[in-house]
Amino acid sequence: MGAGVGAGALLAYLGPMSLLQDLPRPFLLGVVHLLPLPGAPRFGGDMRAVLAAAARDAAAYAEGGAHGIIVENFGDAPFFAGGVPPETVAALALGVAAARDAAPGLPVGVNVLRNDARAALGIAAATGATFVRVNVHTGAMLTDQGLIEGRAAETLRERARLAPGVAIFADVHVKHAVPLGGERLIDAAEDAWKRGLADALILSGRATGAAPQAALVQEVRAALGPQVPLLLGSGVSAANARALLAAADGAIVGSSLKVGGDLSAPVDAERVRALLAVRG
Repeated sequence: MGAGVGAGALLAYLGPMSLLQDLPRPFLLGVVHLLPLPGAPRFGGDMRAVLAAAARDAAAYAEGGAHGIIVENFGDAPFFAGGVPPETVAALALGVAAARDAAPGLPVGVNVLRNDARAALGIAAATGATFVRVNVHTGAMLTDQGLIEGRAAETLRERARLAPGVAIFADVHVKHAVPLGGERLIDAAEDAWKRGLADALILSGRATGAAPQAALVQEVRAALGPQVPLLLGSGVSAANARALLAAADGAIVGSSLKVGGDLSAPVDAERVRALLAVRG
């Protein structure tokens, strides 16, 4: 590196890489699905209940041995395609803080659905979250919100300004969407990594709770090599973890870790332990 790069700048540059290097392989990131937030159609009118549920689920992940958590405004459907309103950002920041405090020592991430990477970075900067998930970082996807286009150029520059140590986990052919123009999964993954400069890539199934095809995960791994952090973003359970994680570095899991496997139920620490017992 050039002689003009100081120690602070070097640490900032290495920050996202440090998070991924510190996690065991394969690692488990548990999803804290926030209840509907203020402004969302199904908001229940009690923000304290939202925060209590977030803290409860984060604590269950920590009790079960998860290696980190990610908080998302899952209850806010229907989602905005891009920027979310200020009340969502404010409520999400409180949710991230509640989850962080309930699971001390665990890395915490944030995903602002459907694709507000700028808000996610702002929340990370304010709360100390260490990574963000971006559903469409590069390319373009047809979704139930309409056409969503990646804005990697803006996201990387905003990351450098606001939160240089925050890692960007980018979905490739994100769930609940189809790629515009018939782009191959391998090509999309290569673009997100080499041109979008994502810190980790996420492969998912077609929808929430649906697993990706093991053959496709293996294909992407073979094409990109072992140096690319590759995560599974949906559908991982104790029943399929061993096969799916054979070619991945970790998984982001929510649905299968709820009581009875019910997406609307609280997180079950015993299910977290069971998944960790068979992973990889």
